[in-house]
Amino acid sequence: MGGSVYSLNIYSLVSLVLSSSANQYLFGWTRIESAISLDTSIIENMYNSKNVSIGFLLCVNLFAGFEAEALPYDYSATIECLAEPEKPQYYGGIIQNPELNNGLEGWSAFGDAIIDHRESLGNKYVVAYTRNQPHDTVSQKIYLQKDNHYVLSAWIRVSEGNAPVTAVVKTSEGFRHAGVTVAESNCWSMLKGGLTADKSGPAELYFQSKNTSVEIWIDNISLQPFTEKQWSSHQYQSIEKARKRKVLVKAVDEEGNPLPNATISITQKNSAFPIGSAINKYIVNNNAYQNWFSSRFTVATFENELKWASTEYSQGKEDYSVPDAMLKFAKDHNIRVRGHNIFWDDPKYIPNWVSALSPDQLKSAVEKRIQSVVSRYKNQLIAWDVVNENLHFSFFESKLGQNFSAWVFTEVNKIEPTQTLFLNEYNTIEESRDSEANPTKYLQKIQQIKNYPGGASLPIEIGIGLESHFPNTPPNIPYMRSAIDTLASTGYPVWITEIDVAEQTNQAGYFEQVLREAHSHPRVQGIVLWTAWSPDGKCYRICLVDNNFNNLPGGDVVDKLLREWGIKNISGTTDQNGFLRTSLFHGDYIVEINHPSKKNHNLSKHLKVIPNDDSKKTSQFLKFSM
Repeated sequence: MGGSVYSLNIYSLVSLVLSSSANQYLFGWTRIESAISLDTSIIENMYNSKNVSIGFLLCVNLFAGFEAEALPYDYSATIECLAEPEKPQYYGGIIQNPELNNGLEGWSAFGDAIIDHRESLGNKYVVAYTRNQPHDTVSQKIYLQKDNHYVLSAWIRVSEGNAPVTAVVKTSEGFRHAGVTVAESNCWSMLKGGLTADKSGPAELYFQSKNTSVEIWIDNISLQPFTEKQWSSHQYQSIEKARKRKVLVKAVDEEGNPLPNATISITQKNSAFPIGSAINKYIVNNNAYQNWFSSRFTVATFENELKWASTEYSQGKEDYSVPDAMLKFAKDHNIRVRGHNIFWDDPKYIPNWVSALSPDQLKSAVEKRIQSVVSRYKNQLIAWDVVNENLHFSFFESKLGQNFSAWVFTEVNKIEPTQTLFLNEYNTIEESRDSEANPTKYLQKIQQIKNYPGGASLPIEIGIGLESHFPNTPPNIPYMRSAIDTLASTGYPVWITEIDVAEQTNQAGYFEQVLREAHSHPRVQGIVLWTAWSPDGKCYRICLVDNNFNNLPGGDVVDKLLREWGIKNISGTTDQNGFLRTSLFHGDYIVEINHPSKKNHNLSKHLKVIPNDDSKKTSQFLKFSM
């Protein structure tokens, strides 16, 4: 699209609005509120042409915004290893000679590596070889602007086998890890990541690998800066497209004449997008906790109460009374529950009696655990975290073999064949320096499960559970978004399952940042906070309320965002043509209308705002007779 702003007459605008393809062209642009005044008589004639007789018309349409930012964010990522690399995103951004078509212009050796410009089948790239240290490689000098968000992508290959390759940005303050991929020798892999500049100044981008025996091949590099305002516009546009629909309300009298100055009130009853928090046993007998939680959240995860160490502390003595009571609370308040977890691979959290079992005894105990907990809660939960943190830990694999996770998924699926089953892991999106659980490693684990005998044919989706425990440093928001891009390219469900931020200066502000980023990503299907209340004030990392359930700073952030994301009432009056325009989050609403000429005559009706489906009409209608 370049930097052009297109001028559309009202007829072409209406055509675009009614076309599903219009959303693709307009996605990512910032809305200009008063950019155009819709001729409502044209819209009215379009409706009248369909011979719709109505007293009160409510039309839900997906209207795209209008362009203000010339460069939308590219949410795409490629996880396939390709024979030839794709073109650089954003035409390379600030990278000089991104496609290596001009030899080594802009590129230089880093450390003691030797670099070479090569060409294969018309494709040109740079190679770093004779590497004795991980940082012996190729680099380009760049200049960073303070507070800009930089999105990085590159295509990487190695000379033999496979090896992790990390993108690093060297600044005057130190070294920033911007992303990683596992590169192959017979094809090109995409690395996607990013960073936020702490200060303005010169820097250097390079690509390193701990495997010094391989050559590193690099091509089609991009580093695109976005200002904070531009980044926020991406979030806004993504929410408008993925989470909301525009609503056009028309009020008419019994003869079909427009009713100006009619008062329309719209009240959300339920939000379609699941936002919740962890809860614990204290909620069972605490009415204040119950009221506070149920007035805000639509989904819950039990903090510890479903874990093996809680339900079978001593071998053979199972006790589900606490999770049963917690589940009853959830059901009574229409709160959906994620099952957490069936197995936890961290040896610290294995029940003591389990750790002492022989492999054969352990296998029997594992089988009993699956049958017990999964069968008990069959059809009562919305998901299961099947294996927890098994990219970082491997207790069960060390005892029962490397196919343990894949085997467990197939066994659980036999009991819950329609349930979404999740891996659940930390540091995949919140910590770019953690090589154990980066997006590529996560996807390799999913592939291992799918490759298990019989796994490929299982009618299950492997859910991608991202704990999102952000450390005590400012969050790397561009890396977070890019990592989700990579994971979401599988098409599997992505949930933020345990999000919080460690204690630090501006903890609440950073909490808001990561929540906004998670909610705005179009492929995230739900968010769970790891903020269970405790009477001793010892929350895991961030408390939302005090013992009287008055908000702490984290609670203020959550309430602010919940109001912004839909838990609020909307009211307005129709214009001279009987129209009221608004935008609603997906969910259930009560719509009420009254008019000065119709005293004591209020009408109401239920409205369900649903995501736009390109296979269906983009409009919904409600009739009222006034």
